[in-house]
Amino acid sequence: MLQFLMQLINGLNSGSIYALIALGYTMVYGIAKLINFAHGDIIMVGAYVCFLCLTTWKLPLAAAIAISIVACTLLGIVIEKVAYKPLRNASRISLLITAIGISYLLQSSFQLIFTANPKPFPTIISLPALTIGGISIAATYYITFLVSVILMVALHLFVQKTKTGKAMRAVSEDAGAAQLMGININKTISITFGIGSALAAVAGILYCASYPMVTPYIGSLPGIKAFIAAVLGGIGSIPGAVLGAFILGLVEALTKAYLSSRMSDAIVFIVLIVMLVFKPSGILGKNVKEKV
Repeated sequence: MLQFLMQLINGLNSGSIYALIALGYTMVYGIAKLINFAHGDIIMVGAYVCFLCLTTWKLPLAAAIAISIVACTLLGIVIEKVAYKPLRNASRISLLITAIGISYLLQSSFQLIFTANPKPFPTIISLPALTIGGISIAATYYITFLVSVILMVALHLFVQKTKTGKAMRAVSEDAGAAQLMGININKTISITFGIGSALAAVAGILYCASYPMVTPYIGSLPGIKAFIAAVLGGIGSIPGAVLGAFILGLVEALTKAYLSSRMSDAIVFIVLIVMLVFKPSGILGKNVKEKV
């Protein structure tokens, strides 16, 4: 039972990080109907910016985190303006190919700058472990979970209560009608990319806090798993992305503990295949009918 509870904690830790990344996927898809496969590499950019701030520029942790978030937010907006906006009326396959191209561009650029060698990420969480009922929870675990939950609740309140959030929901529901009502679609989409990228920056920092190593490819696998989580929960649904992320984190942790660590990634993709076969809309997704 103790081992089972520890694996649940591991799953919640992974699920918290996947949730922050999955929110970026699901928000962009819900509003722009675009699967932004470059989103995973924003995690890598955020981790490297924070790494530089802490090691090269010797900045305080709070400043490093703030600079990382701002840098990723601006990068997300620039990518949308330069790469995606000109193709907004193009076919979805063109957008998909562009997203993959941006992903490889970011990876290759950072490999040229920093080389492919892993670099040790400095320790940023040095709080004592939390002991509950004989279970010792590392500081990185409970800090990651708390930060993720706070950000997810803040995002939910932002989308539900603010004027910009209502504009985002309107564009997601019907972009044409939203434009007729005076909503600036371009601005709304840019804000969406910016928020998603900011969350990815935080996810990258938390990921490196748990696994203290940074490489140009650090965001590839977490990004793919977060995309699977978004599909599992219902891509386009913010609560669905969070639910799917925590389910995926728990499945991954329990697979590593009771089956095989080598099988964990395979099981994750099997979950995706099963979901696409039996419920392609996801757990909280809605079936959308299109007129031919």
